[in-house]
Amino acid sequence: MVLKVFVKEDCPNCQAAKEIAGQFPFSRLYDLDNSDGLAEAAFHSVLCTPSMVLVDENNTVIHSWRCHVPRPTEITNYAA
Repeated sequence: MVLKVFVKEDCPNCQAAKEIAGQFPFSRLYDLDNSDGLAEAAFHSVLCTPSMVLVDENNTVIHSWRCHVPRPTEITNYAA
């Protein structure tokens, strides 16, 4: 399972998303200011930041949060 976290440098809420993501050892940050981050965002149809996409080992989406930062308990509920 991977929590993919999509952020941008100029996003006012992205720092909070990074802090939440830091609580989960299975998270991975994607910076939409570079081409690798943009490619992954396009794959998951991410159009705004911050966004988080929880995927399983087959890269199938379990749940996603778009344009806001979820509470850690929300993530835990889907990651269990």
